[in-house]
Amino acid sequence: MLNIGKINSLSIVKKQGADIYLDNGMSAKVLLADKKPPENCEVGDRLDVFVYVDSEGHLAATTKIPLAQVDDIAWLKVISLNYVGAFLDWGLPKDLLVPFSEQHHEMEVGKAYLVKVFLDDKNRIAASTKIDRFIADEAEDFEVGQKVSLMIADHTELGVKAIVDHSHWGMLYKNELFQPLRRGQKVTGYIKQIRDDGKIDLILQEPGYGKVVSLTDKILIKLNKNNGQLMLSDKSPPEAIYAAFGVSKKVFKQATGALYKKQLISIEKDCIKLI
Repeated sequence: MLNIGKINSLSIVKKQGADIYLDNGMSAKVLLADKKPPENCEVGDRLDVFVYVDSEGHLAATTKIPLAQVDDIAWLKVISLNYVGAFLDWGLPKDLLVPFSEQHHEMEVGKAYLVKVFLDDKNRIAASTKIDRFIADEAEDFEVGQKVSLMIADHTELGVKAIVDHSHWGMLYKNELFQPLRRGQKVTGYIKQIRDDGKIDLILQEPGYGKVVSLTDKILIKLNKNNGQLMLSDKSPPEAIYAAFGVSKKVFKQATGALYKKQLISIEKDCIKLI
């Protein structure tokens, strides 16, 4: 079965003049639409291609990889407008359409928007700025501590809303953020907890004891490089700790506490020292 709007691995089954036809053995032949096909390709060779439906309703493919595939959320820029909608640059010669019916507000050329890429009822690839109807509020099949991909969405009074794995809403809380985040930015995050109402709380630092252990080594290395003293402590601002180690103040305190219990460091008012 072909996955329209996604990358497929297809075999070359026919070459007719300049035309190359592909198939996965279970579907109709797909024309490779590239003006410059890969060099030295022959019948029987396999190609990784992006499959779509062309303007005439025929299956087509390209070896070019778009910035987003069907079911993805992406941050894409409007490059033109016409009577049917807005067109986005997504890395392919044929621009991606956002029909007027899929726009929250009238879109503007030159501006970027968060969009959901989807298949319409005729298997044509389109995009929508009405992403709420594609994204679930309640968690399904996620586990605490799980590593996930995040797309930064909106800043709120509580923190930053993020889209988890292109499918669910999650929240990064302001008091646990120690780096600037911009709308459309892709980052790696972790499931901090799944609340009783099913909503997802996120963090950017890997949770658990393993994170603390790796951080203790980093602290010791930095102490040795700084003559046994580091001008950070439990009283230091979170921003200073993040700038030095890329972790939250809570994780830093766990690591220094572990080192203190092992009698490897002393904790002073404004610094820590090797013993």
